[in-house]
Amino acid sequence: MIRKAQRQKAKIKLALQGSSGSGKTYSALQIANGMAEWNKICVIDTENNSADLYSHLGPYNVLTLSKPFTPEKYIEAISECEKLEMEVIIIDSLSHEWDGDGGILETHSNMPGNSFTNWSKLTPRHNACVQRILNVNAHVIATLRTKQDYVLTDKNGKMVPEKVGLKSITRDGMDYEFTIVFEIDITHKCAASKDRTGIFVQDFPFQASKITGQRILNWCESGDKTIAQQIEECTDVQSLKILYYDLSLSEKSMYHKDFLARQIELKPKFESNGASHIHQ
Repeated sequence: MIRKAQRQKAKIKLALQGSSGSGKTYSALQIANGMAEWNKICVIDTENNSADLYSHLGPYNVLTLSKPFTPEKYIEAISECEKLEMEVIIIDSLSHEWDGDGGILETHSNMPGNSFTNWSKLTPRHNACVQRILNVNAHVIATLRTKQDYVLTDKNGKMVPEKVGLKSITRDGMDYEFTIVFEIDITHKCAASKDRTGIFVQDFPFQASKITGQRILNWCESGDKTIAQQIEECTDVQSLKILYYDLSLSEKSMYHKDFLARQIELKPKFESNGASHIHQ
């Protein structure tokens, strides 16, 4: 049956990929906190308890995953998070499922017999993990390591080696499974290499923050609501600002009076908090 296209409320599936030291875990936590309270965030940690390094940020949850890093262990961990009604699941790192101790590549290399035939046994296991990520009733932020390389950079007339990230360590084409893919460089700046939401397409490289998560959450929850409906549903000046920021120039112009009117309605309630305003 043919029907009209309609975007329902979504659960974001976001990938953060970068080299070691680029700040993937910290960035993931900052984004997650813009989407949920800390106690509704869980980090599935495969990185030797690195998630605990940021416990000062807030009381988020950690589920430690130890080797062997089989697809089934990832699936079980995701199911546990869903059972506990976590709203954001951070998988740190998804690369171990592919290229870690007991991951797909190591398992394949240790299997006797025909290499091609063996892939027919492993691919369904990997695909089951991917489908569990896509179908879980929670937002997912997955970090991916990249193969590291060094380039020589001229700094004050001296050639200095600088670490850069290359191809992510996972199965080819994994980025197609995510709604947003952020590349994080060694200065901790993000740039969207893929963005089906359209939110970050025109953004210059930026540092991930709570506001990044709020922008994503706003897109997820808007569904097919009109802009006018979204303006009316804003309950504070900050959410109004985020909505305004993510509109195109033509939409800003078309709905500017509506934004100003809603801001005036909210201003008495939030003016004491020093909230920023939408300007003419």
